[in-house]
Amino acid sequence: MIGGPSGTRPGGASPVDLRLYGLLDVGVLGDDGARLADLAAQAVAGGCTLLQYRDKLLDDARAALARIRAIHAAVGGRVPLLVNDRVDLALAAGTEGVHLGQGDLHPEEARRLLGPKAIVGLTVKTGAQADELYRLPVDYACIGGVFATTSKDNPDAPIGLDGLQRLVFRARLARGPGLPLGAIAGIDAGNLAAVIAAGADGVALISALFKGGSTETCARDLRARIDTALNARGNKN
Repeated sequence: MIGGPSGTRPGGASPVDLRLYGLLDVGVLGDDGARLADLAAQAVAGGCTLLQYRDKLLDDARAALARIRAIHAAVGGRVPLLVNDRVDLALAAGTEGVHLGQGDLHPEEARRLLGPKAIVGLTVKTGAQADELYRLPVDYACIGGVFATTSKDNPDAPIGLDGLQRLVFRARLARGPGLPLGAIAGIDAGNLAAVIAAGADGVALISALFKGGSTETCARDLRARIDTALNARGNKN
């Protein structure tokens, strides 16, 4: 899975599929590796297209590595698993890539360490950061936070749908239409159609996917809503 300038994979394959991006956040979902692995498997069975392991307060790298490996095994290659922030853990666990924040390792360094086949994603919060996408070796960008959320301590005010639309425009101007763009923060079944209509190619979710009862059922419902919204916007899935 090599990331080219447009975010596409080699041989004319599809770009990274951001439609339903599940964030397995230890701070929200707990640190039970077996439970996280089960939630991941259920999400994939229901139609989740991409997963990320996230632990913002990570203080035990060995325990985190064990959890990541358990999740990766449960997913079984059906969808990519990325690690938030930690390139070293992604390498050690053999996952498909990383998702980086603006204060993490630079995407160029992550690409050098992980190689051309890895998926490298990036958080984008401002117009200036969107403008920089033209020169960064990333396979997708996630824009946000769109709405207020209790899943993460975010000092920045939500950008809202108007802000999302503006950043999507600038990101597309910088990298063209081929770079997949996701949206994150406070997104649920009630507002995801508006988020997609504003230009996002998919949504990154924690609570709406993993804390609403049966994860597989939630994933199936969310995926159907996402696909319907993308079709209404004129995208083919």
